[in-house]
Amino acid sequence: MSNKILSNKTNLQVLHEDNHIIVVNKRAGDIVQGDKTGDKPLSEIVKSYLKDKYNKEGNVYLGVVHRLDRPTTGIVLFSKTSKALPRLNKLFAEKSAKKTYVALVKNAPPKTEDTLVHWLKKNPKNNKSTAYNKKVDGTKKAILRYKVIQKLDNFYLIEVDLETGRHHQIRVQLSSIGCPIKGDLKYGFDRSNKDASISLHARTLCFIHPVKKVEVIITAPLPNDSLWNACFS
Repeated sequence: MSNKILSNKTNLQVLHEDNHIIVVNKRAGDIVQGDKTGDKPLSEIVKSYLKDKYNKEGNVYLGVVHRLDRPTTGIVLFSKTSKALPRLNKLFAEKSAKKTYVALVKNAPPKTEDTLVHWLKKNPKNNKSTAYNKKVDGTKKAILRYKVIQKLDNFYLIEVDLETGRHHQIRVQLSSIGCPIKGDLKYGFDRSNKDASISLHARTLCFIHPVKKVEVIITAPLPNDSLWNACFS
């Protein structure tokens, strides 16, 4: 298991690769799958990497297992085989894959650690979710656990474990307790980050390999940023 840089052009950082899966460290601004912007998605960049690496002719198979928001960084897992994809999909659907994120917020959370339960409703028109404290029409239950792991001069570093995977879940749930993520203008932070990112990073992923049936634990290096560096120096 080693980190590799494909090229300066794509800056693709491969965290793990075997015959059935490939895991990369997504940069802020990359989209995982194609959308209406027409920008080249990460899935296509990974396909190009595999095509070049193995001198493949024709189309390269790649299955998208899960996604990260465009301004978010960190771990993204892809399937390289049609055999692995449905097994990985099942792992994620059954919440057997454990995802841990880290986030930087300006305000202290009400508690140093807690479980947040909300009902989220997505508005496709503005690509934004709203959190409710009780179930209303059109909402889906969202659960996460957080704990404060470090206090910096002006920010708090929070670790988040997701129990459900809803649209913008971490962003809207933290914002709902008065802790919008640094740089996240959409959910209440007062200014953007210089690179248009938000300070939310998919840090670790733990799952059972879909074919080998062994535990795989991946940790994604943080963005090279002075504030992130201060957290893990």
